[in-house]
Amino acid sequence: MTPFGARLRALRADRGVTLTHLAQALQVSPAYLSALEHGKRGAPSAGLVHQVNEYFGLIWDEAEDLSRLARLSNPRVTVNTAGLTPEQTALANRMAQIIHRLPPETVAALHAILDTTTPQPKPRLRRPAPSRTGDRPGSD
Repeated sequence: MTPFGARLRALRADRGVTLTHLAQALQVSPAYLSALEHGKRGAPSAGLVHQVNEYFGLIWDEAEDLSRLARLSNPRVTVNTAGLTPEQTALANRMAQIIHRLPPETVAALHAILDTTTPQPKPRLRRPAPSRTGDRPGSD
């Protein structure tokens, strides 16, 4: 199951919406929604995510969270390690080989490590407002 699929299933369960009813409302097949929920289809399109947000009345943070989950929901990930160090390539290969065996605590710990090492956006620096001639010291 993908992060988007899990959230979609939870939204349906919380609001008592059947897969068939949601599929009709979104004009997609129930089989497609089921495949999304179970991680058997790729990440949903931005348009479908928007439709889901509208259907469930998600706004602001909830809508952005669902969009973020959709971006993280490709069930067939490919990592291109060309140009990376041998250690980085080895790590990618090890992860591919063992990820299905990692316990939830280890996955959470790895997320925490990645969260602390992910570069944060730089704060925007404001330029000082231009000073007027009379405001400068010694301009009397």
